[in-house]
Amino acid sequence: MTRFRAGPPFHLRRRSRPLATLLLSGALATATLVGPAAGTAAADTITVGAGSYSDTRPAGTSGPSSNTGTPVSPKVTAAVRGEPVPTNDWWSSLAFQRYDSNPYSTPMYGHPLTYEATAAGLDVGYPTTPNITNGGRDYEYAHQRDLTLGLSGLNASETKVDGWSDWTVTPYWSDGTRTLRATIGHGMPYVYAKGTGGDASVATATLPTVFADQGNVVGVTINGHHYALFAPTGSDWSISGRTLTANLGAKDYFSLAVLPEAAALETYKKYAFSFVTGSRVSWDYSGGTVQSTYTLTTEPQEGTETGTLQALYRHQWLSTTDALTPYTYVSPRGTMKVRESTSFTTSRSAAPLMPALPETSGIDENRLRQYLDDVVNDADPFSGATDTYWTGKALGRLAQLVPVADQIGATQRRDQLLGLIKGRMEEWFTAGGASEFSYDTDWRTLIGYPASYGSDTELNDHHFHYGYFVHAAAIVAQYDPAWADDSQWGGMVDMLIRDAANPVRTDSEFPFLRGFDVYAGHGWASGHQSFAAGNNQESSSESINMSAGLALWGAATGKTELRDLGMYLLTTESAAITQYWFDADEQVYPAEFGHDTAGIVWGSGAAYATWWTSNPEEIHGINVLPVTGGSLHLASRKDAIDRNLAEMERENGGPAVEWRDILWEFESLSDPASAKARWDAEHAAYTPEAGESKAHTYHWLATMDALGAPDTAVTGDIPTSAVFATDTARTYAAHNYGSTSRTVTFSDGTRLSVPAGSTATTTKSGSDPDTSTGNTFQLRSGGTLTTATDGTPGSDTIASAEGKNYDGTPHLPLVYVAENVTGTHEAGESTSFRLPVDAGTTVGLGQQARVSYDLTGDGTFDRVETYNYFATDPVDGWETYTQARGLKSATGALGDLDGGTVRLEVWHAIGDGTTEIATGTADSVLVIPYE
Repeated sequence: MTRFRAGPPFHLRRRSRPLATLLLSGALATATLVGPAAGTAAADTITVGAGSYSDTRPAGTSGPSSNTGTPVSPKVTAAVRGEPVPTNDWWSSLAFQRYDSNPYSTPMYGHPLTYEATAAGLDVGYPTTPNITNGGRDYEYAHQRDLTLGLSGLNASETKVDGWSDWTVTPYWSDGTRTLRATIGHGMPYVYAKGTGGDASVATATLPTVFADQGNVVGVTINGHHYALFAPTGSDWSISGRTLTANLGAKDYFSLAVLPEAAALETYKKYAFSFVTGSRVSWDYSGGTVQSTYTLTTEPQEGTETGTLQALYRHQWLSTTDALTPYTYVSPRGTMKVRESTSFTTSRSAAPLMPALPETSGIDENRLRQYLDDVVNDADPFSGATDTYWTGKALGRLAQLVPVADQIGATQRRDQLLGLIKGRMEEWFTAGGASEFSYDTDWRTLIGYPASYGSDTELNDHHFHYGYFVHAAAIVAQYDPAWADDSQWGGMVDMLIRDAANPVRTDSEFPFLRGFDVYAGHGWASGHQSFAAGNNQESSSESINMSAGLALWGAATGKTELRDLGMYLLTTESAAITQYWFDADEQVYPAEFGHDTAGIVWGSGAAYATWWTSNPEEIHGINVLPVTGGSLHLASRKDAIDRNLAEMERENGGPAVEWRDILWEFESLSDPASAKARWDAEHAAYTPEAGESKAHTYHWLATMDALGAPDTAVTGDIPTSAVFATDTARTYAAHNYGSTSRTVTFSDGTRLSVPAGSTATTTKSGSDPDTSTGNTFQLRSGGTLTTATDGTPGSDTIASAEGKNYDGTPHLPLVYVAENVTGTHEAGESTSFRLPVDAGTTVGLGQQARVSYDLTGDGTFDRVETYNYFATDPVDGWETYTQARGLKSATGALGDLDGGTVRLEVWHAIGDGTTEIATGTADSVLVIPYE
């Protein structure tokens, strides 16, 4: 099969192609059409440092348009007009009218509920049975209407957006007599409605079965799904055939909930009038851990209840120790679990990240120099690229070779590569030339022209395209900090970041995190979301490329906020990819689907497909490329890599032929020796993938063969760190962007001194440096619990509770972990600990501890013990917090540990100040009840 190196018409990468040939029955199909040319108004040039962009599109180009090429503006109410409207979201079809004949929305997948706006209100469904389509290549939990929530007689000509927050949205209907607002969101089993001018109305798709009638509260079963309808106290639902109505009287609110079971009615009734008014994620990167808190704000419509129920996705509940109810829901992402609270927190070890693989002795420098010469001396190093996507890929290809050349002292080649990268980016970063960026004031977006794959007319893929620019700029910043200064070209890099991954909610020029869905945990690629299957993302790895590039850019330029945002995005999406693109636990895909990977994830499901080919190599490779130091996270589940590649060869009828380099590099994350052997046998007879080079692939495979596969169980306390392991040794690597030397501490206690502006490594013999045994674990700075006794005394700082009460709820905890622990539970024995703490002279502080046991290392904590907090005195000197304070709560049961995980969390339950906790000493230990 011919391998396509560049551009249209063959590599039709994204959202603009008809769905009918790909997946998902009933999906809307359309071809991308070119819209009208830009107006003739003179363009203004906005200067940013040494660069610039235009406020008017280049002549002959198009902006956001309908499927017939008609320019479109955001469909929003006066309440939010002028604010940057989120695109590339799960609900974007409410605001972006892609189809002239549909002024409402296409199906939207909030999970567990699905929605579609119509003239009569909001269609609501809860799909629980997967459909396997396209010859077994796709699975979908397609939206199917169970009921329509509206007002009696409502017949609106369109639906607009009246407000939004991080993962909720409020659509609005008006027909001149009646108005309806309905707030919906990810993980929300409720729909909260406010209406005027008519009775609350719910029209059911089939004749409902009433299982409860309490006047203003009714329980009905529709299509086998249980719903509760809530009207204001004093009103009464009346039922006539398939229509239920309630007179709201002087009130304007009502709601509904999908119930996990009919018996849950009373629990869900408790929160029926605690209306969600907003959603917000916050994140913190510290010492090798990413912690994220997801919070809903509520407002009671009657009574005083302000709590709620929310459903967590699999990638979320696997990473939280917060209490969950027994209630669950079905979703395309596997089981969702319900929490009874307005917030929850996840905690994950940060994904490994390096600007490049470190230097090893496994490289033949002469051979590598020749491969570098082949790239640098190419008559066209950019392979004819003119648009943002293919230019980005070319920039990425060159940028990955800069540190490779530097490692072997090929400084002339390094500087030539840097010159090529800077020259091409400066062309794009200067308005008025053949390529430029232009700002669209209606949609508050920066569009690169020439555009491709709907990045202009559909606002597709900005995080894919611009991620390559940002990652390449981060490499340049590592070697030429002056170029990356805001007064030079760094300001234009930041503009691309603000467009695709803006961390600021109050920015008037760009929406918050355009390309990333914080609750779903991953990016969405379609700008308008106008498909029957919802939104979609094919190349999760190109989304990761943006996150990794953002973290590197932030680290290289000293912009800590951007660095930490990149680590949050990278670590969170890694968890989502593991579950939803690779089904690593084999708990997400329906059994009937029969595949071990998905090329595309949709709101309604997933597809063993790509947007441009059914060739298995591309289906398996599209979620790997580009291979960079941001790809190391994939090694967290080597079993999933092995299953993935085995399926590729089954489907392909043998080993890879076209994208050999990408798939060899993928294999090296699990089995470096096998991958290197394939290279040795076949390197002379293949053509690199368009974003790859033989220089980079050789360096990657030879380096991985020397270092061993990444060991993601051990993390460093700075973002740019990684660990590699063979059967006999473990290598620790870190890059220090700072101007002074620093010591990096890894979670197993290993320390590595890294000179300023350098990458350093150290190697320890043995597959596991900690070969000690016993049930007493010392705390080590960096987040490790170890049975080793050779610690260096030190301390960690417990973050302030900021005057709030976090009794029983971890807030910015210090986390200490021991993994791969095996032991026999000693019946009748219990956990104990000794934790020296010193609050100095600060008054009113209370430290709290939680110990969690994952008995099998599968990611689920089987036993969680939370202890009462310890109030320290306001006197300098160590005090000892022990288990004698007593258990505050405990869930689950202890049992034998078999490759399990033990985690200790320590935080401030109360107070406004910090406390030191001792580490690296026999006085600071956790003792587990195991032999």
